Amino acid sequence: MPEPHRIDIHHHVAPPSFKEALERTGFTYPPFRNWSIEQSLADMDEGEVATAIISLPHPVGVWEGDAAAQRRLARDWNEFSTRLAQDHQGRFGVFATLPILDIDGSLREIEYALDTLNADGIGLMTNIGDRWLGDPHYDPIFAELNRRKAVAYTHPIAPACCNNILPGVNDSVIEFATDTTRAIARLLFSGAAARYGDIQFIFSHAGGTMPFLFERLETAPVIDRRLADKVPAGVRGYLTRFHYDIAQAAHPAALAALARVVAVAQILFGTDFPFRTAADHARLLAEYGFDASDRRAIESDNARRLLPRWRAA
Repeated sequence: MPEPHRIDIHHHVAPPSFKEALERTGFTYPPFRNWSIEQSLADMDEGEVATAIISLPHPVGVWEGDAAAQRRLARDWNEFSTRLAQDHQGRFGVFATLPILDIDGSLREIEYALDTLNADGIGLMTNIGDRWLGDPHYDPIFAELNRRKAVAYTHPIAPACCNNILPGVNDSVIEFATDTTRAIARLLFSGAAARYGDIQFIFSHAGGTMPFLFERLETAPVIDRRLADKVPAGVRGYLTRFHYDIAQAAHPAALAALARVVAVAQILFGTDFPFRTAADHARLLAEYGFDASDRRAIESDNARRLLPRWRAA
């Protein structure tokens, strides 16, 4: 077996209380219901992944209820993920979960996750209750992450407005990529990307539909001058600062589009395990035609530069 070297920035786990919470919301994807640590490690080994940064995407419904319950869930999930990292030294990092509807609870969890658990960053959804990243709801959280120059990994979710909009088609097929672009647009045109310029944002799935809508995003402030003040560095200036993983977007069309928008230095290896495999993504990335230096940057060097704990790994 070759020496593992890749860093998977987009790898999901499912603590027991997470599975229970999903069952209560009716979100019962078998990959989450059947997840085990043995499955994660086997996939990592087969795909030559040295380290996976684990995160927990979840439907908004998980956070409905009282603040105390939200805080307990987030704490349990973050401590579970941290124990995995401690039990398997070097194999796992953590993007911590926040009780995102509870701002005070989220600020406390940021402090605990980053200062006590030594998480690698904070995981956010693209929207919560149809309030996309950049909405004033997030300002206290963003101010704290900006002060810390923290990494904010983002994962899409279907917004309430568009749940089950196409009968028989799972929301993840279309709405997830679309919602990533909504979040990016909200960050840009609310002025949040400019105000919180020290947050290191990571967007999943090659930025969703952003590369294909790049021209529309860039010309929006030209068409509507009211938007121009929100993006003083220009739309391109912010989009090229963000980072993007290649989870479920390692095929030639997505890679070609993303690589024309941003430098290779902003692209990160990701797999979306347990929905896809590390081996699939490694094979597709190799087949695309990046030279050895660029492929090494995407597979590991860019993540090591972004995440201080893994720089010497």
